[in-house]
Amino acid sequence: MPFFTPGDDPGASFPELLRRMGLGPDDAGMAAAGAAGGRLDVPHATTCVALRYADGVVMAGDRRATSGNLISHRGMEKVVQADRHSGVAIAGAAGPAVEMIKLFALQLEHYEKVEGSALSLEGKANQLSMMVRGNLPAAMQGMVVVPLFAGYDLRRRTGRLWSYDVTGGRYEEFDHAATGSGSLHAGTVIKVGFRDGMDRDTAVDLACKSLWEAADADSATGGPDALRGIYPVVATITADGWSRLDDAELAARYQTIALQSTEGRSR
Repeated sequence: MPFFTPGDDPGASFPELLRRMGLGPDDAGMAAAGAAGGRLDVPHATTCVALRYADGVVMAGDRRATSGNLISHRGMEKVVQADRHSGVAIAGAAGPAVEMIKLFALQLEHYEKVEGSALSLEGKANQLSMMVRGNLPAAMQGMVVVPLFAGYDLRRRTGRLWSYDVTGGRYEEFDHAATGSGSLHAGTVIKVGFRDGMDRDTAVDLACKSLWEAADADSATGGPDALRGIYPVVATITADGWSRLDDAELAARYQTIALQSTEGRSR
């Protein structure tokens, strides 16, 4: 790492530090592909949801990534911890999305080390918005990244969540949000079942049910795979921090959902 003089200090911005060192992302390959008119069948992440409940927020995402009509990955993790009290769920081109959230997590860690305190939750949402906007040239070539951001606001003592558009537009959602190819189906399930002040179990069950219904209607969304032991990533974020549900708990919840679905069809 280079040394900077006080007047040349890049500050707390980690992306700015990378640019000053000449280590910024290289989009030349994607630009060449776009200029040649070629089509890149890159892996795409699909359905993610987030919703508020009494103690914070729940984030959930399926595990499937697709390339055109092919399943390219069955175990991709689309819901990722950003820091102790926030997380990101990704949908869109998998490569740029994974790079973006890793850089985002580094940015938050770098800021906290330089400034001596964590960035506010709204500041984190703004930082992610800048990164999505910075990806716009790649998005115009088909490498679209549309995340969800959620976390627990220690100042307001409540869970908050944001959705984004491809231009970096940031929109705070007060109850729930969904993104990805199955977002219409998942979002509808959550919209119908959402209630203010839900407890943890009710909120987690609703998130799991939304992904179940999305997988049933959208071929790009992967459902629970008991044979391979693959289940969606589901996490809660409260005042105590990030907590991911283990697969054993998810297996039991999805078994209950499957039984309820079977009973409903038999009536």
